[in-house]
Amino acid sequence: MTDDPVRATRRRIARGARLATRAGYACYGASSVAVVWGASRGFGPVVSAVGTVGLVAGSVLLAPAIIVNYAVRAAEKEDRAAGL
Repeated sequence: MTDDPVRATRRRIARGARLATRAGYACYGASSVAVVWGASRGFGPVVSAVGTVGLVAGSVLLAPAIIVNYAVRAAEKEDRAAGL
């Protein structure tokens, strides 16, 4: 049985979106740790930079990844409903 090229592409895109989701949440985690550290020990330039960069990078990675995950799931659901 040959694999449908559309589904193969969809799987590759979903894999990338999952990786971006994990990286985005990791950035949010690093940002959270930096903010807690800064609140308890003082906000130096490095702690502030890690907190800010983690928040921005997490947002840039996570927002599109969530949308792509929903799109892939909807396409798969539509394919199943159509009997494909």
